[in-house]
Amino acid sequence: MSGTAGPVIAILIVIVAVWYLAAIALNAPTARDAFARADAAYGPLDLVTATWSQERPLLPAPHQIAGELQKSVFGLSPTSKRSLVYHGWVTLSAALLGFGFGTVIGIVLAVLIVHVKTLEKSLMPWIISSQMVPILAVAPIVIVVLGSIGIRGTVPKSLISTYLCFFPVAIGMVKGLNSPDVLARDLMRTYSATQAQTFFKLRLPASVPFLFASLKVAAAISLIGAIVAELPTGAQAGLGARLLAGSYYGQTVQIWAALIAAAVVAAGLVLVIGLVERAVGRLMGARP
Repeated sequence: MSGTAGPVIAILIVIVAVWYLAAIALNAPTARDAFARADAAYGPLDLVTATWSQERPLLPAPHQIAGELQKSVFGLSPTSKRSLVYHGWVTLSAALLGFGFGTVIGIVLAVLIVHVKTLEKSLMPWIISSQMVPILAVAPIVIVVLGSIGIRGTVPKSLISTYLCFFPVAIGMVKGLNSPDVLARDLMRTYSATQAQTFFKLRLPASVPFLFASLKVAAAISLIGAIVAELPTGAQAGLGARLLAGSYYGQTVQIWAALIAAAVVAAGLVLVIGLVERAVGRLMGARP
């Protein structure tokens, strides 16, 4: 194996091995109680098997989560309200909408900050301060206020994602637009380039790597924002709703399956942005 595949697989094997050992350690007391109540003799192998097959374990074993994913992803129609595909799409649609809003707002703010110096001093502290407010405190306020005026569903959740997304995009773009060195900017002045020409021919191309790095962060946290927005309202659909339902009924396998599904969706978003970044790089003449 070459490239990054080998190290990634090696780390994955270590994580799975540690996971199985942790499942034994955490689920063993419950398994011993079950054997004691049944007045049944058991050996080490019986105990290990019992810890990996409990219906409501403290920590599900990886194969239990894989089984739940297989059942709820491939074993049901994507339109079924019990399907993780259905719940994943509900959350993903809100996350993508918020990601789009957040990206546009972040880029616009960055352009304004770079070109209007007073905004850098007046706006940047507020942008940074906005991220110091816990999202768990903001989400219920936004959901309740918008719900009181009849705005429910995807839009309120997407606004939470927007709130989280615009910050990394704005910060990354400010850094990227300011990345051309002084000599390059002076050279544009000697060519009598206008501010627009300097922006489109120098600042914007230089900011592309910073933009895509920020977008990868924003895509991942947009999904977190959508999931968090589903929690305070007791949503009936979405990965957050699956987490809530799992916690209400003690279905830890369902909770972990929803978490793994969320991680896979986030990784997919980051992968797509990486592919777009590679395509844009080729169009700009970057070497593979």
